[in-house]
Amino acid sequence: MIDKILTKVRSLAKPLLVLGLVTTLIFGSIPSALAASGGRMGGGSFRAPSRSISPSRGGGYSSPGYGGGIGFPFLLPFFWGGGGGGLISGIAAYVKRLRPEIKIIGVEPVDSDAMNQSLKAGYRVRLSQVGLFADGVAVREVGEETFRLCQQYVDEIILVDTDDICAAIKDVFQDTRSILEPAGALAVAGAKAYVEREGIEDKTLVAVACGANMNFDRLRFVAERAELGERREALYAVTIPEQPGSLRRFCECVGKRNLTEFSYRIADEKEAHIFVGAQIENRSDAKKLAESFEACGFKTLDISDDELTKLHLRHMVGGRSHLADHELFYRFEFPERPGALMKFVASMSPHWNISVFHYRNNGADYGRIVVGIQVPPDEMNQWQAFLDTLGYRYWDESQNRAYQLFLG
Repeated sequence: MIDKILTKVRSLAKPLLVLGLVTTLIFGSIPSALAASGGRMGGGSFRAPSRSISPSRGGGYSSPGYGGGIGFPFLLPFFWGGGGGGLISGIAAYVKRLRPEIKIIGVEPVDSDAMNQSLKAGYRVRLSQVGLFADGVAVREVGEETFRLCQQYVDEIILVDTDDICAAIKDVFQDTRSILEPAGALAVAGAKAYVEREGIEDKTLVAVACGANMNFDRLRFVAERAELGERREALYAVTIPEQPGSLRRFCECVGKRNLTEFSYRIADEKEAHIFVGAQIENRSDAKKLAESFEACGFKTLDISDDELTKLHLRHMVGGRSHLADHELFYRFEFPERPGALMKFVASMSPHWNISVFHYRNNGADYGRIVVGIQVPPDEMNQWQAFLDTLGYRYWDESQNRAYQLFLG
């Protein structure tokens, strides 16, 4: 098996090594089944998405006929063998023999880092449990001989989390319209982390991105977490006064930024706690946005890195409220463009209090929101006039049985 793997490796790596084109190799992982098959991968070539990896935005070229490719900068995943560490140890020994100055970097998930822990401890560590998102690298204990070789030849191990892997899957899809499995995208995620950590430009990194054992149902999770992994979305818990007009002031504070999510349910007579998702450029931009909320008088907590929030709480904002008197419950549909949400909020009477609000940007051309609004019975004519002049499609869900059971 190793001979077959090394034959593949030599065909890709040797020309680069001899020409001096490679300075760093970053290894990710694929399922042991692929490693056992001699490293065979589905057709097509992969050009690293340079816009995501390096600020230099360089061009690239591909390596046809091999299920990995060469771009600028370069990436190379770590094929995790059945025993753990089989391929990286073989490649590392081969590469270091030819060019010992080249760095060999492995990439592991933070919750399946058997090799990382073993190298730090100086002996093979057996994990009590492993994460299953990147199931192709879910190895509890690395091999004895491969561990010895990695101790000798591997320069470091980079750890990435689930959000980083999801962002890497999205990067490759946008660049090639190919979908990697989580284990196959490890090297892309690791290279991005390496570039960000080192602040490097115009360096050559090499990778093989492979593995397409993707479950269709998992794609929804990947899409949900990719924006967080790319540092393109930030999540906040924002506290505003529980009074008419507060939401409008908050929307004015948001300005022209694109909101990705907005959830709220009336629960207190004095304060309202809203869940907000917003598009950002990077993590420093997320900090600036939080500071702008604070400057507007809204207490803000950045919860972008909170796993409970990302997995559960963002879907659980709501419930019944004894404060929701005279509540109407409506669904609205409007063109998904900046300012559409503000138009909706600004068109309402300042005397009406919003008791429920939920919005999520799902990438469609139309945005969909659900709103609970407290309208006094003697103002129903004004409410109907608002609906007629708004220009958005709407549905009255006040008699909806599910609403009455869970929110009404």
